[in-house]
This record gives sequence, structure tokens and C-alpha cells, in this order.
Amino acid sequence: MICIEDSFSFKTHDIIVVGCSTGPDSMALLDMLLSIRKKYQLSLIVAHVNHNVRPDSYQEAVYMGQYCERNQLVFETMTIDEYGDDNFHNEARNIRYHFFETLVQKYDANYLMTAHHGDDLIETILMRIVRGSNLSGYSGFKKIVNMGTYQIVRPLIGYTKKELEEYDRERNIFYFVDSSNDKDKYTRNRYRKYVLPFLKEEDSHVHHKFLRFSETLSEANRFIEQARNDALLRVVLADAIMIDQFKKEDPFLQREILYYFLSEFYPDDLILLNHKHIDLILNLIYSKKANSFINLPNDVIANKSYNMLELKRDIEQITSYEIEFDHYAVLPNDHVIEKVDDSLGNSNFICRLDSSEIFLPLIIRTRRIGDRMMVKGLSGSRKIKDIFIDCKIEKDDREMWPVVVDSKGQIIWLPGLKKSKFDKKKSENYDIILKYS
Repeated sequence: MICIEDSFSFKTHDIIVVGCSTGPDSMALLDMLLSIRKKYQLSLIVAHVNHNVRPDSYQEAVYMGQYCERNQLVFETMTIDEYGDDNFHNEARNIRYHFFETLVQKYDANYLMTAHHGDDLIETILMRIVRGSNLSGYSGFKKIVNMGTYQIVRPLIGYTKKELEEYDRERNIFYFVDSSNDKDKYTRNRYRKYVLPFLKEEDSHVHHKFLRFSETLSEANRFIEQARNDALLRVVLADAIMIDQFKKEDPFLQREILYYFLSEFYPDDLILLNHKHIDLILNLIYSKKANSFINLPNDVIANKSYNMLELKRDIEQITSYEIEFDHYAVLPNDHVIEKVDDSLGNSNFICRLDSSEIFLPLIIRTRRIGDRMMVKGLSGSRKIKDIFIDCKIEKDDREMWPVVVDSKGQIIWLPGLKKSKFDKKKSENYDIILKYS
């Protein structure tokens, strides 16, 4: 029989938020905590998230509430009403942990406990290796993570799913089975169904080997972190990276510095990032463009402004951008500029160009002080600032409004507002049609 006290040292009057899905793992964890509740006078808050993607989701939430009522447990639940376009598992995880954190603060808890077990750790490590990461990432997730005012604890990390299911049978614990766990469309499920059985045939205690592997990498990472922290003192100014100093560091440390900055936006054991994202940031840093940015998962922006690189969560915080245009560009103001084959329109949302009269590639950027454009049909040039005023564009919108220029800096088009002298009539020669929507 599993004894949770062998896995974690409890203290009297601990306040614990328990993430519970009604699955076999979390129901086993909750039962273990109930068995020692009186001994340590624990305060247990059960946190359940209805992911709202299966017919059984509502029934599971009702059962969890009834279970907590029978056992005199505080029950907190939430339902995810809708999802965005992000990876489902990652998005659900973000929502779930945000909910958990609000409960930790509400009840002044010192622990958040989840039922992650040894099989979960193997899956995570393998997925990280295939995706690419750094040492911290390759180590999977930790048994205990210090979150400042509380700790995330995974007391079942040394056990397998099979052992937890045996515990449930011995204790006659009812649980629900998530049918989506059998679907091959989810990456983790494929590792669970096809890779883990092979590893366990080779060694039934392979989860202990992976746990040791995880701990070894974590120890090595602590050593590397000291060198990285020393480098941070040399390259960081006001929470931003000084690019000229950054370039002087060893390439390995450069990557560790970037992972450190990203950890603020992807805490604990998120698997959203891989080495490709780091490569994108490095390409941004070493590019010749003075002002540019790239989009990262979960609406994180890496913004380069001359000698400084800064990471920000909300795209609204970006005050300038510069995009080299090819065929399609999604803009920070939620609009799109695209190259189209044909268009009957002739509004300011359509621009026709003759490539022989301009210098490619085109650049989409924000306005700059002194910007002027040769407006179509007018003699001389006009200040972009004056065009914004005449068109009654709000000040906040002006900062993000796209300005299309050629590689020589000539302003070609102010999408949606004004065309330049370079715009062609439908009856004239042109080989490029741009659309703003």
C-alpha cells in the first residue's frame, strides 16, 4: 500500500489546495490526504476544473461536489466556457493553474498538490527530448517547485499509474476514466500508449531510472544556473537584455539567458517552448534590423529596439514594429496585409504597385518622426501625422497603424487611409496587389 507520508513531510495545520479531476490518480491522492487529515489537522481545499469538452464533464463536476460534501471538504470549481486557437492541452493547463493559484491566495494555502506520477514524468521527459529544450526542460518536472509564497508538490512522482489504480481497487475508490486519453491525436497519448509499454517491458522499474535522470539533470542545471546568473549581471539592464553585451557571452550561456527570461512567461513544467523558439529569438538579436519583434506562444512578444531586447506579455505594450513583407502579414493591430491575385476594389484598402518603380522587399512598420508621403493626386508631400489628424485617427491607434515602405524607405501606402503616388489605376501597368483587412 502506498503511504503518502513516505513521499512528503507534512506539518500540523498545513493548508493544501488539491487539484482533482475525478480520475484515478487525483482520487487516489485525495483519499491519501483524507487518511491523514485528522493526524495533521490539515485544511484541504479541493479544486476541480470542468474542461467542458466531453459529455461526462458535467457529471464529473457534480460527483466531485457531492464527494466533498460527504467528506466535509471545501469544494471549489470552475468551468472553461470557451477556448482560443492555442494548443488545447496547453491552454487548458494555463487556465487550470491560474485557477489553482487564485485559490492558494484565497485560502492562504502553503501547498498546491497535484497527482502527477512517474509515468507522467517519463512522458514529459521524452516529449521534451523530441521537441528540444535546455537542461531544465529535459529534466521534466520537479517533485517540489517553490512558487514564492507557496509550493507546488507532486507527492506521487515516485509511483506509476498502475500502482495508483491498484491503490484505488484496494480502497474501493470510485473514479472516472477520461475517454480522450485513448485518442492518438494527442501527442502525450501516443507516448503513453506506444512508448511506455515498451520501456516497462525492458524494466518494470524504469520510472525510478527516469526520476534519477531528472534529479541528475536538475543538479547539473543548478551548477549552470550560477554561471548564468553571473552572466545576467553583465547583460541585463532594467529587465531588458543589452544586445551588445549579450553577444559577448558564450553561445551556451546565451541560450540559458533566453530560457531564463522566458521562464517568467512559461513557468514550472510548460512544454510550449523548444529550441526553435530560442533560435527565432537569436535570429532576431543578430538581425540587422534595428526595430523588430517576433510572436511566441501565449501572446508573448520578443521585442528588439536598437540595442535592447525585451519580452512582453501583451501585444498592446509593443509601441513599434518592423516586418519584412513577403505575401502575408498579421499585424499587431489585429489587421492583415496580404498579396492577392485580383481585386475589383479601388478603395484605400487596396493598393496596386509596379515593382519596377519601387525597391523590394516591402517593409511594414510603425510611423516615425518626420514621416512624409507623396499622396496620390496631390502635389508635394504630406506629413503622416497630419494625415492621421485629418482622418480623425485616435492617438493610441496612430502608434500601431501600419506604414508600408519600400527598402529605400519611400512610403508606399498608408493602409485604409491614403495611397501614394506609386499606386496604380486598374487601367495602368502593375504586378503587385495588396489588400488591407
